[in-house]
Amino acid sequence: MTDTAMTEPTPEQAALIARVRRMMLIAGLTSALAVAVVLIAVGYRLYRGEGSPVSVTDVTAALPKGARIVSTGVAAERLVVTLDIGGATEIRTFDAKTLKPVGKLTFVTEP
Repeated sequence: MTDTAMTEPTPEQAALIARVRRMMLIAGLTSALAVAVVLIAVGYRLYRGEGSPVSVTDVTAALPKGARIVSTGVAAERLVVTLDIGGATEIRTFDAKTLKPVGKLTFVTEP
């Protein structure tokens, strides 16, 4: 049996080993920092408070005299109400969360 003896590294080899260790330390710390940032971002998204999830809002909308509601619907984050006002059709949109008016579209017949 032959027994190979470990020899001391030369100064060039020692410098190379020290350099590789330093680069591995930098890479490890960078990876740990990246993982920590991702975990913090995920935790923030999961646990941030967006206020009360259930809010009750009472709104009274005044319609013009003689108007009647033809239909209602929901589109994305909007509540859509179609009105018949004296033969003219009007569509009013409201924000679904706050019930504030967002827009109004009026259709009239050409003479």
